[in-house]
Amino acid sequence: MYLLNGENKQTLDFSDRGFQYGDGLFETISVENGIPLFLDLHLQRLITDCKKLLIPPPDNHLLQTEAFQLAKGVDCAVLKLIVTRGLGGRGYRQPEKISPTRLFSLHPFPVYPENYFQSGISACFCNVRLGLNPMLTGIKHLNRLEQVMARAEWETLDIQEGLMLDLNENIIEGTMSNFFLIKDNILMTPILDLCGVEGVLKKIIISLARDHNIEVVEKKISKNEVLIADELFVTNSIIDIWPIKKIESKRFEIGGVTKKLQSSYLILKQEAIHVV
Repeated sequence: MYLLNGENKQTLDFSDRGFQYGDGLFETISVENGIPLFLDLHLQRLITDCKKLLIPPPDNHLLQTEAFQLAKGVDCAVLKLIVTRGLGGRGYRQPEKISPTRLFSLHPFPVYPENYFQSGISACFCNVRLGLNPMLTGIKHLNRLEQVMARAEWETLDIQEGLMLDLNENIIEGTMSNFFLIKDNILMTPILDLCGVEGVLKKIIISLARDHNIEVVEKKISKNEVLIADELFVTNSIIDIWPIKKIESKRFEIGGVTKKLQSSYLILKQEAIHVV
């Protein structure tokens, strides 16, 4: 199912700058029982990042209405929202009058084994390095070639996620996730000041940790710090929280902090569904 600028169609003009240059951004939203989960947070990020990219943000109420229109009656799905700068033709210069394109699309929810959540996943360190660009840091923009190339590094079913480093050899994120480690009961996550995507679920997890009086530190994290951590996990709005039980040859336990955050997040999700 698709809504392109409010119409039930999916044919995009080839001159759209999102297609031509990746000139836009996107959100990936979990839908459960007809509810787009944490939609307010997703739209808040989208609108904030539109302003950073000098794209006039779509009306928040309109986006809310269209999101619920597609989600209505849907038990479980992934709702994707793309906003581009709109039509522009050839050349990098922005059009004098910008008319953004907005596209909602509804997709089947990916089927992941339950043990990814309960028993953890295996991960690897990717060879592809993330470039540094403070201006674009945090934004979930349409230029995701680094993640595409990193994800192409493995095809085996025994690896579920890859951790990406930047050009300074700092751990930044997973190919599709934000990354956390626990050491001495302190929750640490990479500081994203030069690259990386600030996920909606990352913000939620940090808030939940502080609610439990768990110290949270955003800092530069080396590969060695990962390998001596007590617990590791990755997050995004579709997978929720996946503990890492193994990275390369090193094994990890699924500890109390990870389990506490998993439990708290599941409660928060249920509240979000029923409150709406």
